[in-house]
Amino acid sequence: MNAALLKKLADWKPFVALVVGDFMLDQRIYGDAERLTNDAPVPVLHVRRTEHNPGGAANVCMDLAAMHARVRAFGVLGADDEGRLLREDLDRAGIDTAGLVNDPARPTTVKKNLVGLAQHRHPQKMFRLDYESREPISDAVLADLLARFDAALKTADVVAIEDYNKGVCSERLCTAIIERCRAAGKPVMVDPAPIADYGKYHGCTAITPNRTEAERATGMSGHQAPAQGYGWLAHALRADLDADAVVLTLDKQGALLLERQGNPLHIPTVAREVYDVTGAGDMVLAALCAARANGIDWPDSVRFANAAAGLEVEIFGVQPIPFERIHQSIITLERHRHDKQRSLEEAVVEAAAARREGKSIVFTNGCFDILHAGHLSLVRRARAMGDFLILGVNSDDSIRRLKGSDRPVHRQADRVALLSELSSVDLVVVFDEDTPMRLLEELRPDVLVKGADYTKDRVVGADLVESYGGRVELVELVEGRSTTAAIERLRKP
Repeated sequence: MNAALLKKLADWKPFVALVVGDFMLDQRIYGDAERLTNDAPVPVLHVRRTEHNPGGAANVCMDLAAMHARVRAFGVLGADDEGRLLREDLDRAGIDTAGLVNDPARPTTVKKNLVGLAQHRHPQKMFRLDYESREPISDAVLADLLARFDAALKTADVVAIEDYNKGVCSERLCTAIIERCRAAGKPVMVDPAPIADYGKYHGCTAITPNRTEAERATGMSGHQAPAQGYGWLAHALRADLDADAVVLTLDKQGALLLERQGNPLHIPTVAREVYDVTGAGDMVLAALCAARANGIDWPDSVRFANAAAGLEVEIFGVQPIPFERIHQSIITLERHRHDKQRSLEEAVVEAAAARREGKSIVFTNGCFDILHAGHLSLVRRARAMGDFLILGVNSDDSIRRLKGSDRPVHRQADRVALLSELSSVDLVVVFDEDTPMRLLEELRPDVLVKGADYTKDRVVGADLVESYGGRVELVELVEGRSTTAAIERLRKP
């Protein structure tokens, strides 16, 4: 297990990120696409609803905010309704938009996606309409933008440049931003535009092109080489840009990392069910910025970014991925996939991630020494009371203190292995104390479940759970089913 990365993630701290780039509004028009027009062989979209969310550099802001950053946005919006909507979306997310300049001479960049549903299948993007200007920003707008950036730079832990080649990230702007960051000792990470000349990014701390973008910028071709075979491409980019690191993203092959002093390092990723690659590049940039701002080394920062991007491509459209969910994913990947045992610290992280997704946490505990129908009934009924079930399991020493020297019958590892196979169980946490009180204090479940052989006044932690608005549930036991009864029957001649 990568103990260093998990320790850094457990100690994760908020940070300040400045995001410079092309701010966009992504719109999605959803409807039914069940027929073709009478006058042409094209589908008709019967519109049902319209949604919008921040895109481009604005999406990087949202991703960073989900990773506990205090984000300040720097870019250009049109003086139009779309610009107003985008600013309002960012404001609602707690992102500082004082660095966004309104320019009446250009429209807000809008990507309008038509999304159809046919024959009750999953939504499918049918077409996209782009509203944009690629003209470089004016001298006046450039000066205004840099003045706002200068006022905020001293507060930054990291700076991100997200360039979609829409005219904002001109050579003059990128050069000025990178020079200011280097002078102030602030790292600046770049997700480059798909252009042939990366000269405007010279001096950046790191750059994150995909393989196609890197080939275009260098004029070289990898011809779909194995991941390690792209090392010469990374070397060419690093030398040309005088960057500390190049992170070359390679789709399902993961990423190739080249640091200033070192050899190319292939960092693989886990195969995913790819649903929509939109936003993956934004996520890589945001995750690298977040990891580096938390003092994580380059290889583990890329591993963190791989995990974040992998979660992003599994969903339709662009959605910020909470830090807790990324952390949870890394914990899971670092373990055997069928092992549900977690330390208390790990369980706290996973419970937080579940809550961020709107799930309710259920907790029950016991020795679970000889697994029987009564245990299965308790676990199933507990799981039905919420979305995420955590079992607190007494350690071997704890059981000996409570039950006597001849218990447990099955050792701790065996009991955990059996419980991990139950589909109703999400996590198993072993505790060595006589009661699960410390687990309840840390996990703060929404529902605490015990068998009806208890009364509420005898349930450990009942007062605590109810004090913060949780509830205590007592479930009926299966008659004649208990570990003690099973042991007594086995002992009879």
